[in-house]
Amino acid sequence: MELNNLGELLNFSAKRFPKKTALIFGSKKITYAQLESAALYLAAGLRKMGIDKGDRVALYLDNCPEFVIGYYAILKAGAVVVPINYMFKSEETEHILNDSSVVAVLTSRAYLDFIISLKKRIKTLKFIVSAQKVYQEIPDFLSVSGDLSLPEQTVVMQKEDLAVILYTSGTTGKPKGAMLSHENLISNAVDSSRAIRVGRKDTFICILPLFHSFAATVCMNIPLLIGAKIVLMKSVRPFRRVIRLIRRHRVSIFTAIPSVYSILKDTKLPWILSTPFIKLVNPVRVCISGAAALPAQTFRDFENKFKLPLLEGYGLTEASPVVTLNPLRGIRKASSIGLPVSSRIKVRIVDENGKDLPPGDVGELIVSGPNVMRGYYLQEEANRQTLRDGWLYTGDMAKFDSEGYIYIVDRKKDMVNVRGLNVYPREIEEVLCRHPEIKEAAVVGIADAHKGEVPKCYLVLKEKSKLTERDVTAYLKNHLASYKIPKYVEFRQLLPKSATGKILKRALSGDEEAVNA
Repeated sequence: MELNNLGELLNFSAKRFPKKTALIFGSKKITYAQLESAALYLAAGLRKMGIDKGDRVALYLDNCPEFVIGYYAILKAGAVVVPINYMFKSEETEHILNDSSVVAVLTSRAYLDFIISLKKRIKTLKFIVSAQKVYQEIPDFLSVSGDLSLPEQTVVMQKEDLAVILYTSGTTGKPKGAMLSHENLISNAVDSSRAIRVGRKDTFICILPLFHSFAATVCMNIPLLIGAKIVLMKSVRPFRRVIRLIRRHRVSIFTAIPSVYSILKDTKLPWILSTPFIKLVNPVRVCISGAAALPAQTFRDFENKFKLPLLEGYGLTEASPVVTLNPLRGIRKASSIGLPVSSRIKVRIVDENGKDLPPGDVGELIVSGPNVMRGYYLQEEANRQTLRDGWLYTGDMAKFDSEGYIYIVDRKKDMVNVRGLNVYPREIEEVLCRHPEIKEAAVVGIADAHKGEVPKCYLVLKEKSKLTERDVTAYLKNHLASYKIPKYVEFRQLLPKSATGKILKRALSGDEEAVNA
């Protein structure tokens, strides 16, 4: 069956497996029929409230059944999902809500007061809906449910229609909204599911945040497409509970970021070593790593220790996100991001003139295929730079080997990747430079054993300032999500600069490389 939109994706599986469990969350189990019904009624309620086709509706929720219900309800209502990182503070959240002209926010008890406090600063925001009943004047998911018999509740969406706007850091330091169509996301779910060879008998565990493109595709859209089961967790912590749920629910597909595999391959905790780990995770047959680079040693040590295939892939929000994957059956190469997940996805490595480079030569990785975004929302200049002649220019520097496997060498962008979450130094620098005692600031990414990368800031203080590292951290905590706050703060008299006065970040990065060598 050919699917025209993501709403049909859930409906398709609900018709095939109505009584099968779709979601497990704590002691709660939700069947496919119940999930489809909840999404339909909420969609009808959103339409009744006044949500029109193409309206942007934000999800400000952590991992919970309401995230999945809300995601598909928004799509079934013909609206566009705008997932927001619930770790964002007011400045970050306000920018996304304003930039995308959000008309409604679906949230929960934990974040309701925060969203209410922002409402008066978001001109387009008309409605707030809470997952639970908290205040009489704020409707909850149940109270907004509409009448499914009314013909106006039915919205027909086509493949090319916009489905999701996912915000990703950009060259200006402000997040940019990658516009993903129904076709983008469906094609990526289909191609990825075939690449990792999963089926309806599999059980996925979702420990990654669903607002992230990697988790949304691999841990939500794929299992719901094939009629599989999802064990949903708010967090990877405590990991003891993750192991218990893997055993209890016979989880077969484990998806995580590199830092989790790094911890697992090094762990010597008695609760794991008391029995052979393979017995604890007996149901797991495939492990998938994404959202950040997997260190070669972590890959080798993990596979040797647990005798399980660990598939490293590569993707980016602008590509829905999966582009490549090391094969489940075939050669998996350490440090490589593998091969394109399907024949529909084409990759090239080109020089600055767009000319293809031979194996071994380093150039920019570019991608084309049905998974590539429609563009950035209201970002014409960025679109001209990123989308050229049908190709997505990723900004990642890479090379092919003689067998076509791809290796990421470096990034053209200055992005810092903290446990799979993008952090752009410019954003941190702007906040730092607003401090009355800071004269100049520069932020770079440095390697970290557990997080992959962390930000480090270099500061030049104004005369007579007595600002300390603790003061800087406390200040940033009021303005930025915790993972964006630099792990290290270094004070300097001067920052290295070019003849034109531009701060030379490569010189700062070079300092770190010299220290770590």
